[in-house]
Amino acid sequence: MMNSKDLTLANSNERIDDLERNGYKIIQNPEVFCFGIDAILLAHFAKVIKASQKILDIGTGTGIIPLLMHAAYQKGDYTGIDIQPDMVEMATRSSKLNHIEESVRFLNIDIKNYKEHFMQGEFDIITTNPPYMKGHAGLKNEHPSIMVARHEIACTLEDIIIAASYMLKDRGKLCMIHRPHRLVDIISLMRQYKIEPKRMRFVHPKPDKSPTMVLIEAVKNGGPELKVEPPLMVYNDQGVYTDEIYEIYGKEKRENNG
Repeated sequence: MMNSKDLTLANSNERIDDLERNGYKIIQNPEVFCFGIDAILLAHFAKVIKASQKILDIGTGTGIIPLLMHAAYQKGDYTGIDIQPDMVEMATRSSKLNHIEESVRFLNIDIKNYKEHFMQGEFDIITTNPPYMKGHAGLKNEHPSIMVARHEIACTLEDIIIAASYMLKDRGKLCMIHRPHRLVDIISLMRQYKIEPKRMRFVHPKPDKSPTMVLIEAVKNGGPELKVEPPLMVYNDQGVYTDEIYEIYGKEKRENNG
């Protein structure tokens, strides 16, 4: 149940959605951009072990990944950055809505200026759900926020990996979700900047379909050994979410949709 104080944090063109994790909510503008399953999968794939760990989310958008991770683990210190000031402002209101401002903060920062804002080796974990499309490839007449989220306009894959290599601690982890057609680019750039891919999982829409997403965990200055985990199926042959997807979304969602 939302109270009147909650509603004052959302503008008239926004909505407050229940994340079904420890009562956490998120403010979104459906006319601009809302998070998708890729963010949920990445938040589940990245693991926070210690309360002292510092986590950075690059291209945070609505702030969905830090919000979900904090809700799930109830530990860690999170910073989400985005080049779009309106998205950062909205994500900040979501943090206030959940009363977690001291642990989850959002900053309006261009990742290409990372050295102006962050120290070398500052973070234990970096997460990113970067733009999937190169440059202006397939660019359509979209809202600017959607274009920035989908296309490498504000930053490139290399920009993100260069910055991550600088900001990660030795043996720190970079967790990313991307498209399989960019996998060669991802692995070659990671190795070029001393971030070694260690764990990978392909995401398939259905058992008989090719993967549409890939989850990768890489370790700064890690040794050369990659573990490929069993594929993750989103839907079964009947077109219903698989048990694992229900588990990732949370028990409440399964009960409400079963």
